[in-house]
Amino acid sequence: MSDSNLQPPAEPLAPPPPIRVDVSAGARSEEFPGEVEMSLVDHLEELRRRILRSLLVVVVAAAGCLLLVRPLVRLLEMPASGIRFLQLAPGEFLLVSLKVAGYAGLTLALPYVLYEALSFVLPGLSRSERRLVAPAVAGSAVLFAAGLAFAWWALVPAALQFLVSYGADVVEPAWSIERYLDFVLLLMLATALAFQLPVLQLLLGLLGLVRWRTMLGAWRWVVLIAAVAGAVLTPSTDPLTMLLLSGAITVLFLLGVALVALSETLRPA
Repeated sequence: MSDSNLQPPAEPLAPPPPIRVDVSAGARSEEFPGEVEMSLVDHLEELRRRILRSLLVVVVAAAGCLLLVRPLVRLLEMPASGIRFLQLAPGEFLLVSLKVAGYAGLTLALPYVLYEALSFVLPGLSRSERRLVAPAVAGSAVLFAAGLAFAWWALVPAALQFLVSYGADVVEPAWSIERYLDFVLLLMLATALAFQLPVLQLLLGLLGLVRWRTMLGAWRWVVLIAAVAGAVLTPSTDPLTMLLLSGAITVLFLLGVALVALSETLRPA
C-alpha cells in the first residue's frame, strides 16, 4: 500500500457549546407571579378607576347610613345618658347627620376600599411579601374593631363621667349635639387607628427591618410617646381618658413585640 493512500486519523468532533438559557425571566415570574407589564399612564389610569370606584362605594354606603341616621345618633348619645342636647344653630342637626353618615359609610366601605388598594398593589409584590398580606389585613380589621369597641365601652364613658361630674354642683350640663358627636367620633377614630400599632410592628419584623430585642429596648421612649399620643389623640383634657389610651397603646406595643419575637422563633434559619 502506497503512502498516498494513507490518511491521517480524523480528529474527534468538539462537543457543541452549552446552550445558555436565560432563567431570569422565569425566576422573576416565579417570584412575582402576578406581575403585568404596564406603562406609567396605564398604572395611573388603573389607579384612577380604583379610586373612583372606592369613592362611589363610600358615597353609596354614606347615603344608606343617612337614611338610618336618627337611630345612629341615638346610639351615639347612649353613653351620655341624662345629658340634654341642644341645636344651637339652624341646620346644625343636618350637618351632624351628614357627619355621622359619612363616618359610618366610610367604616362600612372600608373593606371594599382595602380590596381595591390590595388589587392595585398585589401584582407588584413578591411571593414572600404576599404571604404577609392576609394576616396583616385580618389583624388590622380585628384591631380596628377592637379599637372602636374599646373607645365605646371604656374611653367615652370615662371621659363623659369625668366631664359631667366636674362642676356638676355649679353648672347644669346642656351640650351642643354637634360638638358632642365630634368628640365621640374623633375619639373612636383615633383609638381605632392607634390600635394598628401591633400590625405595623409585625410587618416591620417580618420584613427584617427591626428585631424584637431592639423594640423592647426602646420601651422608655414608647411609654413617653404613648403618653404624648394619649394627650394629643383624646379630644378631652381629662387625665383618666389620656391614661386609659396611653396605657392601651403601651399594652399594644408589648403585644407587637411578642408577635415579632414569635415570628422570629418560627422563622426557618
